[in-house]
Amino acid sequence: MTEAVTLETAVSPPTKSLFWETLRLLRYNRLAMLGGIIILLLIVVAIFGSSLSPYDPNAMDFEARLAAPSWQHPFGTDDFGRDVLSRVLDGAAVSLQVGIIAVSISMIVGTLLGAVSGYYGGWLDEIIMRMMDILFAFPAILLAIAILAALGPGIRNAMIAIGIVYTPIFARITRGSVLTVREEVFVKAARSIGSRDRRIIFTHILPNVLAPVIVETTLSLAFAILAEAALSFLGLGTQPPDPSWGRMLSESRGFIQDAPWLGIFPGLAIMLTVMGFNFLGDGLRDALDPKMKQVLEPGGGR
Repeated sequence: MTEAVTLETAVSPPTKSLFWETLRLLRYNRLAMLGGIIILLLIVVAIFGSSLSPYDPNAMDFEARLAAPSWQHPFGTDDFGRDVLSRVLDGAAVSLQVGIIAVSISMIVGTLLGAVSGYYGGWLDEIIMRMMDILFAFPAILLAIAILAALGPGIRNAMIAIGIVYTPIFARITRGSVLTVREEVFVKAARSIGSRDRRIIFTHILPNVLAPVIVETTLSLAFAILAEAALSFLGLGTQPPDPSWGRMLSESRGFIQDAPWLGIFPGLAIMLTVMGFNFLGDGLRDALDPKMKQVLEPGGGR
């Protein structure tokens, strides 16, 4: 019994220490810190956007239509006289919501499929991986459009479509990591004391393959926001009159010369958000890589 307890304790991942060690290393990566600040600002805007907006994002004022940026309307107004700043702030909540929910779907489903596929192998591995290969065979945006053609346009269906599109990425990453970890000593030790497969997967394997999954989650959030903007630009995502950065870009196409601010500000919002997630994802990748820890330390050459 003592040996079993010792083995169980030995294979428990040091999650807490890994978390604080990662945060400590991120402090030395300026781009990662910049990305974190951008994302933090995005979260604040998404939560308090309604309070921060100077106007109702859907309120029309035809007397002020296509007004240039001014003190009254810092980002100008659109062809319906709606305040662009208010719509950009309100659109942050839509983009962040779609990104988080869509990536959560793909991360949970893909990680579970990859863990099961890598752990059991054999015919189950073949079936799961061939299904992922079929999804991989289609360009991401085209597959999302095809799914929305079947489900119908709308923000909720866009989340489902984006989640399905990015599921194979997480499945492949998790499977590759599980194939290595399942042969480690602590997994064999867990089997030797009679641990069930479900316990081994969730307690001993998944915590040890989370590093690449976390990095991919951060990077996928950037791509999910871009995908939502693309789908809304095509009229398949957010539906009018609700504001969305992609929808605002679509509405600005007819006013590129007369009112360029209609496309500049939502475009900048998309660019900064994607940059923030990419910077943070690159920083997490370096901080979670044991080979990079010595380089990231102060005076370590970075």
